[in-house]
Amino acid sequence: MRREYDFSGAKRGPVVRVPPGKTRITLRLDNDLLDWFRAQVHRAGGGSYQALINEVLRRHVATAKEPLVSTLRRVIREELRRTD
Repeated sequence: MRREYDFSGAKRGPVVRVPPGKTRITLRLDNDLLDWFRAQVHRAGGGSYQALINEVLRRHVATAKEPLVSTLRRVIREELRRTD
């Protein structure tokens, strides 16, 4: 290891730039879900589990039939019925 390093030509910021149209976020997923997505990509012969998660979310959004508020109300009603 060197005694001193020259950082005069260094640039601040991320090492890997985020492509246009993408946003870097922190997202916490359950381990079992993450393991499942990674296993799917591994079985398919490789690729990006993050791209697979993105695709699954896209498909869900495209096929979602009821608004989130309606879904929440329906689920709450179903749960309340269980407590009767």
